Amino acid sequence: MRQRLHTLLSTQSSFAPLALRLPVGVILIAHGAQKLFGWFGGYGLEGTGQWMASIGLEPGVLMALMAGSAEFFGGVLLLIGLLTRPAAAVTSITMLVAIVTVHWDNGLFLSNNGYEFGLALLAAAVSLLFSGAGNLSVDKKLSQTMR
Repeated sequence: MRQRLHTLLSTQSSFAPLALRLPVGVILIAHGAQKLFGWFGGYGLEGTGQWMASIGLEPGVLMALMAGSAEFFGGVLLLIGLLTRPAAAVTSITMLVAIVTVHWDNGLFLSNNGYEFGLALLAAAVSLLFSGAGNLSVDKKLSQTMR
């Protein structure tokens, strides 16, 4: 068990993942807060749930809770670099669902509500899934104490 946890937390000695974790974490926290709490001009859980139900993601409130939680809490974990790989995996799935269900039919460009922004977040999350949190992360610190 200890070896599995060490493997989960292990990471490269690099600052490159930090350059992804910080902005992606902030963006995900903000988008999750829109869905969960109605902050930053969002519609909150009820409003987001109604919209999700209207596009066929049922039950809408549960889907909004899952997407908002993945973004908000996944973003917090990415920001501090704790359990980065699991957070990146959940975030990747969330972005993939958003791309396929909401943005794909609109084409690539964001100006048409396309999938380019979701694709960029997906790429960053997949990169963190492979690399881990990097330097200046809780994962790195925990991994070093487990040696």
